Amino acid sequence: MKKRNPFIKGALHGIPIGLGYLSVSFGFGILAVKSGLSVLEATLISLFNLTSAGQAAGVGVMVAGGTLAEMALVQLTINIRYALMALSLSQKLDQRFTLPKRMLAAYGITDEIFGVCAAQEELLVPSYMYGMILIATFGWVLGTFLGAFAGALLPAAITAALGILLYGMFIAIIIPPAKKDKSILMVIVLAAALSVACKYLIHVLSSGFAVIICAVAASVAAALLFPRKEAETE
Repeated sequence: MKKRNPFIKGALHGIPIGLGYLSVSFGFGILAVKSGLSVLEATLISLFNLTSAGQAAGVGVMVAGGTLAEMALVQLTINIRYALMALSLSQKLDQRFTLPKRMLAAYGITDEIFGVCAAQEELLVPSYMYGMILIATFGWVLGTFLGAFAGALLPAAITAALGILLYGMFIAIIIPPAKKDKSILMVIVLAAALSVACKYLIHVLSSGFAVIICAVAASVAAALLFPRKEAETE
């Protein structure tokens, strides 16, 4: 049996991811336009950033007139997990992955792409990851463009309803693990409570630093209240 081309295999594995991104990024496109960005600006953000939570938080920082330092810290706090994912995948890379090829592949590491790559039994080759990243990125950018274009044309009542797509994705991500693990639920509740406190009680705090404080405080509290037990060795 002829072995499938790695690029084609990666592209096929990227189709479900791209289709999911298409619907979710539609909501980001609407959110970006409603926040005052143009269709082109929203599309370029998705092309060069490729992180749903980071993009949504970044738009919030821009709308609030935040500083570059705030933007950098917000993106670092939200997206630091991608660096950890990249380190994990580095153990599965084929020797054909030179440094430039690793840097190119790092651009497209998202939660979903990491999950699919980590599930592969064989070593990852550059063309496989490139195929998956290409399709997934295309879906994300296209969805953003369509959402931004629709947001610029549709009435406010309709765009307001469609704008919850992005937040729906975040809720869909946290609900299943929260139902299984009470510690995760407690962290979510704590982060939400801190966010509300920052919004209504600490008026001098900008939205960018509020995100950083809530994320770090909730993470520290989780580490102290629910420490992970080290795996027992035989």
